[in-house]
Amino acid sequence: MNRHDDDRGAPPARRPIWTGSIALGLIHIPVRLYPMIRSSAVPFRLLHAADGQPVRYERVCSKDGAVIPWSEIAKGYEIGKGEFVMFTKEELEALKPESGRSIRLDTFVFYHAMDPVYFDTPYLLVPDASGDAYALLHAVFEAKGRAGVGRVTLRSRERPVLVHAYQGALVMTTLRYAEEVTAPGSFEELSALPEPGRDELKLAEAIVENLTGEFALGQYHDRYRERVLALIAAKAKGGTITVETPKAEEVRDLMSALQETLEKMKAR
Repeated sequence: MNRHDDDRGAPPARRPIWTGSIALGLIHIPVRLYPMIRSSAVPFRLLHAADGQPVRYERVCSKDGAVIPWSEIAKGYEIGKGEFVMFTKEELEALKPESGRSIRLDTFVFYHAMDPVYFDTPYLLVPDASGDAYALLHAVFEAKGRAGVGRVTLRSRERPVLVHAYQGALVMTTLRYAEEVTAPGSFEELSALPEPGRDELKLAEAIVENLTGEFALGQYHDRYRERVLALIAAKAKGGTITVETPKAEEVRDLMSALQETLEKMKAR
């Protein structure tokens, strides 16, 4: 993906979601953290089917049924049925480690050696009156192909992170913990997979070679979203809609399906 692709991306966020610093030994680089990802999902509202009016959610006390304002909401942890330990905002703030204020880089790794299955959410790091140090760290990462591993506390949770160079900027990608990722080997079905036949493998490889090309993310669109927006426009104008059920996919013999697929590709 080139810089032109980036120009067509999501508009920048107006406010940082976190301010702090990147810490490397005695070096501190003040930064502001901005989200890089935004959802393009259609924002549906839940409505009462009988009259088409929005459904409202309220914070209701399970004991007396009273609606509770945010000013009276506290956090708690259930230690037994109906028994809770309560926390004040100040108590939880005091528990935050150093990573609540800075991203301390304690290990450097080759970025492309990282397993992407552990990647979670990328955030843009913007210098906060620290242009020289920021530029230096970015230049080192680019020259060496390295990334820094550290930790950050966001939204009351500490996460491991990877800080790396990307399109002229430093990006912080939160990582999933090892226990959050299911190991494929835990499924018996995967450990008992049969060895592919030589003929089937040859045909499958030919299909893959036929479809091999350059990856251009801009060619992909959310077709479901586009169809939903078109349906919204039609319904708003009072149009009538005919719902068609998709036909079920035909289950084919593997060998014949491979052969027919390859033949159709060659006929293009």
